[in-house]
Amino acid sequence: QLVESGGGLVQAGGSLRLFCAASVRILSSYVMGWFRQTPGQEREFVSRLAWSSGITYYADSVKGRFTISRDYAKNAVTLQMNSLKPEDTAVYYCAANLRGHYSRYPDDYNFWGQGTQVTVSS
Repeated sequence: QLVESGGGLVQAGGSLRLFCAASVRILSSYVMGWFRQTPGQEREFVSRLAWSSGITYYADSVKGRFTISRDYAKNAVTLQMNSLKPEDTAVYYCAANLRGHYSRYPDDYNFWGQGTQVTVSS
């Protein structure tokens, strides 16, 4: 089970830090991802992290502003979001890819959190 937290309302240019805690140990083979979704739109890839190597990847829309990282002690993955824009407004989901695929496609991820709302005002 994955549980996200840290969403909220922030002004444009501000920052938020999302947190995704896993109820079972994240294995070294897993790839952890963040996605986001707005009403009527498909779920959009944001970032991913390979748990063992720490290799990260970002969507072009967030590159240079968002940082994904791992917290071994808390068995969690975080998403630091800086320089937020109104177009970043969405429900953000944490996901786990158990087969270790370096994927940006939602269908390749096996477990999902319930989502946390991020709203950026202009």
